[in-house]
Amino acid sequence: MTSAQLQSGAVSSTVPTGDRRAARPSHHFRQYDVMGAHPDGSGTRFTVWAPNARSLGVAGSFNGWHCEPLQRIEDGSGLWHGRVEGARPGDYYKYRIQGAHGQWFDKADPYAFRCEHPPGTASQVWDLSHSWGDREWMSQRGQRQSHREAMSIYEVHLGSWQREEDGRVLNYRDLAVRLASHCRTMGFTHVELMPIAEHPFYGSWGYQTTGYYAPTARYGTPQDLMVLVDTLHQHGIGVLLDWVGSHFPSDWHALARFDGTELYEHADPRLGFHPQWQSLIFNYGRYEVRDFLISNALFWLEKYHFDGLRVDAVASMLYLDFAREPGEWIPNQFGGNQNLEAVRFLQDLNSAVYAAFPDVHMIAEESTAWAGVSRPVHHGGLGFGMKWNMGWMNDTLRYMQRPHFYRRWHGDDIRFSSVYAFNENFVLPLSHDEVVYGKGSLLGRQPGDEWQRFAGLRALYGYMWAHPGKKLLFMGGEFGQLQEWHHERTLDWHLWARPLHAGVARWVADLNAAYRRWPALHVNDFHGEGFSWLPVDVAEPQTVLAFARRGGPGDALAVALVNMTPEPRHGLRLGLPHAGTWHELLNSDAVHYGGSGMGNLGRVEADETPLAGAPASASLTLPPLSVLVLVDRDPNATISGGVPHVRS
Repeated sequence: MTSAQLQSGAVSSTVPTGDRRAARPSHHFRQYDVMGAHPDGSGTRFTVWAPNARSLGVAGSFNGWHCEPLQRIEDGSGLWHGRVEGARPGDYYKYRIQGAHGQWFDKADPYAFRCEHPPGTASQVWDLSHSWGDREWMSQRGQRQSHREAMSIYEVHLGSWQREEDGRVLNYRDLAVRLASHCRTMGFTHVELMPIAEHPFYGSWGYQTTGYYAPTARYGTPQDLMVLVDTLHQHGIGVLLDWVGSHFPSDWHALARFDGTELYEHADPRLGFHPQWQSLIFNYGRYEVRDFLISNALFWLEKYHFDGLRVDAVASMLYLDFAREPGEWIPNQFGGNQNLEAVRFLQDLNSAVYAAFPDVHMIAEESTAWAGVSRPVHHGGLGFGMKWNMGWMNDTLRYMQRPHFYRRWHGDDIRFSSVYAFNENFVLPLSHDEVVYGKGSLLGRQPGDEWQRFAGLRALYGYMWAHPGKKLLFMGGEFGQLQEWHHERTLDWHLWARPLHAGVARWVADLNAAYRRWPALHVNDFHGEGFSWLPVDVAEPQTVLAFARRGGPGDALAVALVNMTPEPRHGLRLGLPHAGTWHELLNSDAVHYGGSGMGNLGRVEADETPLAGAPASASLTLPPLSVLVLVDRDPNATISGGVPHVRS
């Protein structure tokens, strides 16, 4: 394969390039097939991009760290390549580069499949072969991950989920069965791994990536990670990867000034330096950089069988003035603050991913009201499949932190999300960002005494699971972690022995079970016809929420009723879509979850008395700080196959 073929796009690829335009150069989105280190019999082929280097070679454990020269391909591509006899899988290496100004320095391979365990910074020759056992999952993935299916995501930081008794981190393989068993027990459909690409600073949680093609060696080998994904798949659990294409650290051994010049980043700090994170910003205007990143996204999906990518910090990519003061940024060619090159990159990224893997998810963490984030590229959108609903998260947590007495004046915070709930395909996130930097745990942010805090946490989760949108919960939230999360310690698993914490875990498990089992709660997560507010006859309607969820034709209806105060509501009249028996599917105040045991004896009878436009209504009891979910079909008649009953 020649460099000319590589750069012209003449090489056959299974990955279409998406929306081609006349002025756009052809791209090659499988760079990992050629770039980096590839074992070849008794030696290894090396290829690296360093267009401004005067001289370049490879030094490693295979040659006593003496420089073995590579040859420049004389076609203007900036590629250097060569074969080194005796370099085999497991050997460490670096590129030794003479920069444009004559200085010599060593660099890790941007395409290395494995990196030395930190604090070491060398790259490692590696063979990525693995015998996969997840054929059944992969063949059914498109159906299981449909937008009309339930999606409940468990976000995990691998190094602090569980540890050895002496504090040592677990291997990917050690985590595999434990994590799969936990997610099966709790009913989560997916795991989302916080970034696991190699990163020198552990305290960055993986968001300061240096080894884009290498899973961190802290937890084992690439094959160990493959076993983790494989095991989760064999247990019917999808695996998403948190992916960082927005910025990279300035650590000298990695991408920064790779050949002595700003190669992957912009030279002008107003474009190339991120003041908030003290990191460097990719130059999306260079097709070599776009190819590096898009190839990387496809690499994780192909080689590691990930089922989707959550793209971090999309807002920081979209806006030239993100985290900058006036005068610290350069407007685009039209005088605006939109990063047009980043927009085009994201469109190309999503087009390439969905063309190659139509059954995966591309999920944007985008914190602004940028229009069309989850709209297809051919309709003018960015092309993501879903977007985190940061507005819902911020409004909801701000409301839930308020003392109960004051919530009556802030009903708009908890209701406003319904105005835009279907503008995008939303994921409702209660992520790691909400339990760090002094924010405390989700439980600790609830007002009131201990009982009220636990009841409030159960109410928060019940409201979230009933609200339109897919769900994401950070580890520890499922049992009411007391302490704020820290990456250097494990979760407080001993809390499961305490009744109120165990009650929260049972509540989350039953929420997941109901969410998955009842189509009304998930089929129309992204469609407005599946949601409507219902009237309630109560003195403080601002603190009582009532809404209906609908699935497809013939599916049972579900109604959610939320009490945001510690005051029980006896004789509350609720407007309903029709008369008849409504069954109490879920009640967060059940004793089983740690509640007071108040409820409606399992059912509510609605008559044809209209209420505020609703054709029927019922009188019922709404417990304190609680969520009730009612369905118009007997739950016992729909549960089969040994699935545990959802308690009320």
